[in-house]
Amino acid sequence: MNKFLSAGALLLAACVNVQAQKPMKAPAGGKAISDHLIGIFFEDISSSADGGLNADLIQNGSFEFNPNEKDGWGPSTAWKMVRPGHALGKLEAKQQEPIHPNNPNYMRITAERTRQFHDYNGWVGYGIQNDGFDGISVKAGAKYDFSFFSRKVDKAVKVRVALVEPGAWGQDPKQLLAEATLDVNSSSWAKQSVTLTPNADCKNAALMILLVSDGTIDVDMIALMPQDTYKGHGIRRDLAEALADLKPQFMRFPGGCVVHGGGDGFWNTYRWKETVGPKETRRGQKNTWGYHQSMTIGYYEYFQLCEDMGMAPVPILPCGVSCQGTNGGWNMWPTQAQDVCDMKDMEMWTQEALDLIEWANGPATSKWGKVRADAGHPEPFGLKYLGIGNEEKISPEFEERFKYMYERITKKYPEIVIVGTAGPGSHKDNPDYEAGWKLADELGMPILDEHYYEPNKYFLEKRQYDNYPRDRKTKVYLGEYASKDKKLIDALAEALYLIHVERNGDVVDMTSYAPLFARKNATNWNPDLIYYDNERPFLTCSYYVQQMFGQSAGQYYYGDCVTIADQDKSEGEGMLQEQSVVLNTKTRTLYIKIANATANEKTATLNLSRFSIKPNAEMTTLAGQPNDENDYDKQPIAPKKEQIKLKKKQTLKVAPYSFVMITAKL
Repeated sequence: MNKFLSAGALLLAACVNVQAQKPMKAPAGGKAISDHLIGIFFEDISSSADGGLNADLIQNGSFEFNPNEKDGWGPSTAWKMVRPGHALGKLEAKQQEPIHPNNPNYMRITAERTRQFHDYNGWVGYGIQNDGFDGISVKAGAKYDFSFFSRKVDKAVKVRVALVEPGAWGQDPKQLLAEATLDVNSSSWAKQSVTLTPNADCKNAALMILLVSDGTIDVDMIALMPQDTYKGHGIRRDLAEALADLKPQFMRFPGGCVVHGGGDGFWNTYRWKETVGPKETRRGQKNTWGYHQSMTIGYYEYFQLCEDMGMAPVPILPCGVSCQGTNGGWNMWPTQAQDVCDMKDMEMWTQEALDLIEWANGPATSKWGKVRADAGHPEPFGLKYLGIGNEEKISPEFEERFKYMYERITKKYPEIVIVGTAGPGSHKDNPDYEAGWKLADELGMPILDEHYYEPNKYFLEKRQYDNYPRDRKTKVYLGEYASKDKKLIDALAEALYLIHVERNGDVVDMTSYAPLFARKNATNWNPDLIYYDNERPFLTCSYYVQQMFGQSAGQYYYGDCVTIADQDKSEGEGMLQEQSVVLNTKTRTLYIKIANATANEKTATLNLSRFSIKPNAEMTTLAGQPNDENDYDKQPIAPKKEQIKLKKKQTLKVAPYSFVMITAKL
């Protein structure tokens, strides 16, 4: 065979490839549905950002923790004084001439008589130590980039930076893992960095910064970043890969109650403009869930992550109304009070939304497009969706402010899809749900965000989208939902419900389980989709259901290809066995999904005669006992894959308490 193809052969090969990628025509009998039903919702809850998705291993590296966030907190929280060799010195939290007004605190370290006593197994110096988040986990041979801003106060000082396995408080470490020496000789703030390569694995390492010559320096913005991050963008790789395996089509962020200040009021509202510049200029703030958020992951990083995973960004902005949970308002439902801004201030909130669109989509020559370009992304991000408000009480004050923003944004940017809100509990007996849909119909809103968290009984029984009007302009975004436990039966209830959502994919446009992440020993809310510690993520049963649906997106639904014998009905509107067949015309793939939430084996009869299926198919099964669940100690539930021969007509035995998906190529 010739080493090189002729020009004609190359042209033929290219034509064949184009033909193979050409979308197929859907066989008759299918219903057009959304092919972006499954996305993710990221809210910084349960330490999901710092100590989680943020790959930086240092806690409170900017010394901005404060009592507003937690009683007893201050600039030195998560830091300790160390003086191996019994050196003398002092620490002072300062604010004079900081790096930036948004980042006012820094630490002044003064060392004196660092070698007054004999060195301690080679250790001398005075300084600070950070143990990260429940210890710093490092791997032998991996590379970690240490960086900080520093300046000398009087004379140049030599600084030793070390990764260690800690010893007794204030004494020499048990083991030196990696070290480097830096000279601080600038009188102005200057950033320095060095790469540390540990010589051994350690799950509870600490970072030491020691002055090994007498003098005084100021330090701020201390970071320790693994070089091995997702796409090189500072996102923890294993957590990001768990997200990527979901095949999400979009990401909603940054909240949730984080958007409008949660229970703390307007002063704590999330302001996107303070999260897109250089990290030393970003303003950290109290997180709604009771801790500090550094904004190391801000809007720029969220948009970058969406681009890296091929997700559509769905940012959510406040609309001049506080969370109704302010000042204990959640305890007064349904008569919660809201803090609202004066209508004269609505131009400011509206301009923030308009500026965000320009930042995301504008040319690099525009005012806000230049900010994006200066950060390293000259090309537009291609923003399509913008959420206004997050599950606020649909009061007259909210309606007035929402309309103000909606009308001005859509007038300037008619191509942007505005996502509205149906309040905190999207049920027929909730007045906010009714008011939210009334407002959506009045404005002809393109999509409305519904939220509900319920026991698995709800998801086993309810099938409300079967009855939603088909002539309504507004589509549904089920932006937050979950069964209120993390057992297999909860995941199966969600699978049954998502099959019902898929069946109604002409009405329901998008869905996202919530919350997404929770850190071990720092969990604000249960259940969550992905739990994690410093070593790895722990994937729930619900995670695998989301994964199976995310990996089976398509454009057409077929409801008459599978029949299940001896069906058991739920106590409500639904069945305890559900099925769907979805066709992806772009990839020429057919997905058959069957969920069985009963204790009995079921027989499913498949009739795929209308499809030209190939015989070699893959079957994925998630099965177990109803009360099984995955936790930090054991992971008994995970999908099992097998290769099968698929016929156009055949029967299939579906095990008790199982969810089955067959993937076939056409």
